[in-house]
Amino acid sequence: MRIRGGGNEKDTQNMKIKLCLLLAVLSHVAVLPGFAAQAHAQNRNPSLRPLAELSEALQDLSSRISPSVVQVVGTGYGLQAGDEHTGANVLSKERSSGSGIIVSEDGYIMTNAHVIDDARSIRVKLNGQHNGQTSQFDAKLIGKDRLLDLALLKIQATNLTPLRLGNSLDVKQGELVLAFGSPLRMDNSVSMGVVSAPARQLSEDDPRIYIQTDAPINPGNSGGPLVDVEGRLVGINTFIFSQSGGSEGIGFAIPSNVVRYVYASLRKDVHVYRGQIGSFVKTITERRA
Repeated sequence: MRIRGGGNEKDTQNMKIKLCLLLAVLSHVAVLPGFAAQAHAQNRNPSLRPLAELSEALQDLSSRISPSVVQVVGTGYGLQAGDEHTGANVLSKERSSGSGIIVSEDGYIMTNAHVIDDARSIRVKLNGQHNGQTSQFDAKLIGKDRLLDLALLKIQATNLTPLRLGNSLDVKQGELVLAFGSPLRMDNSVSMGVVSAPARQLSEDDPRIYIQTDAPINPGNSGGPLVDVEGRLVGINTFIFSQSGGSEGIGFAIPSNVVRYVYASLRKDVHVYRGQIGSFVKTITERRA
């Protein structure tokens, strides 16, 4: 190092020593955070590492799924009891809320039919900003199927983040799942549980099959996704069995394979066609026998 100045040789030597000391201190300060992080990692209890890894994995999964989940609000009008003395009914504004999932980049959204039943207008709220777009949109009802309790909506938006559809036939009992949605209008919420039964039939006369889960589901979760640890949709949360009105660990989701079929049918034909075998009933008389 060459130092230029007006001092003598002794001053120059002192300045060299001071600069060397300063550089040593600065280099020590620069590497100190690295040593601290390494020491913290070494001092972490090894038995807690699996929990920390699970927590980080769930955080990552949640951040990837949230942009594909929306809040759905339907507004309509209904009759309510008015003055008890007159017995007249009053026409009043009603609002229902639930959740939905983005199934295409160009704004198609699946939800439950009961979320938007009797709604005169439908509003969809995205989770945060999507490529600078507004977070709220007016939605158009493309079609719905009341029996399967599914509906397809469309908003004027592009470059959205669709949720991957999994194969509900691969779902196993005890599998870890997460439920996303807007319970009690608290948008962008997540809860965790396991699959209690991969194919639950509620009664012998009801051909519909549901995925049963103990993941906490409350009013407002309807239409939201039930996802596996890979971030794939395995079902749409639909209803719960409850004596208190809140979650008691018995929730039901429409399997993803049914969602896939209904989405394709509603988008193409605005209607869900069911299979027919062409048979009919006729009385067998003695002559026909």
